[in-house]
Amino acid sequence: MTSDMNSVIDRYAAFLPAARRAPTAAPHSTWMPWRGRRVHIARGGDPTAPVRGILVHGGGGYSAALWPLAGLVAAEGVEVLAPDLPLYGYTEEPRPGAVRYSDWVHLMCDIIEAERRRDPRPIILFGASMGGMLAYEAAARTGGVAAVLATSLLDTEDPAVREAVARFPGGRFSDVALRAISPVVGSVRVPIRWLADMSAMSGDPGLATLCASDPRGGGARVPLGFLSSWLNFGHTPPERYRGAPVTLVAPAADAWTPPEVSLRFLQRISVTTATVMLENCGHYPIEEPGLTQLAEAGRETVRAVLEQAG
Repeated sequence: MTSDMNSVIDRYAAFLPAARRAPTAAPHSTWMPWRGRRVHIARGGDPTAPVRGILVHGGGGYSAALWPLAGLVAAEGVEVLAPDLPLYGYTEEPRPGAVRYSDWVHLMCDIIEAERRRDPRPIILFGASMGGMLAYEAAARTGGVAAVLATSLLDTEDPAVREAVARFPGGRFSDVALRAISPVVGSVRVPIRWLADMSAMSGDPGLATLCASDPRGGGARVPLGFLSSWLNFGHTPPERYRGAPVTLVAPAADAWTPPEVSLRFLQRISVTTATVMLENCGHYPIEEPGLTQLAEAGRETVRAVLEQAG
């Protein structure tokens, strides 16, 4: 599996700017038994670093597909963990039709708690796409992280968010139908590209095609019940959030989930927040100067966490 994972990482890394393609140490695979599953967690970077980062992917993402971005963080002296959430990556899921968004929430919380029990070093969560709100929710529930960075904060209570992420035939009617999906139909799995505009993943057509066709990522089949459970999930209201500081690192040229929808949610969060607009970056941020701005935001977050830790 290691050779397959490294091959996937290389395919995605090929879309980075030439100056960012310097090879980084490949991650190694670890496994976590969880509720009848075997969860894959890629680990890399410096295992003696003073800070750990957990990469939280969204729909269509997974550890190998996002490792070119994780590698930027690892290069800054951070140990990086990248779990593959059920339905994606190398995680072994015995009942894919039964996976729901609440499983993702509970798994992320359990990973954070397990890491805290074995190691006192501070944890930073980096959520990509819908993983941004998942990171926010895990931080709210565990109180066990030092900072959250997110490329998006997709509040599914916001009609504009639902319109942005569920661009499929039928428009608003289909949105309502999916939110009210029955338990029987909920186990039916369909390619995510049938329900979402995967071509908007990147301004680079080659990267967008790779994301949409990757059988472990955007080419995977997802149960309708999972999508319904995500659209109906009650995240912690931002006014009641008491977790770690949140930084929105929003791709400014995101054609899929425009930064405005995330900014509306961020502005309601009751703790310290910040915004960094990644210039010229699409949903999967590979463009400059935004990629450098993302790396700088990561460094600043690490510095602030270490200062707070004393």
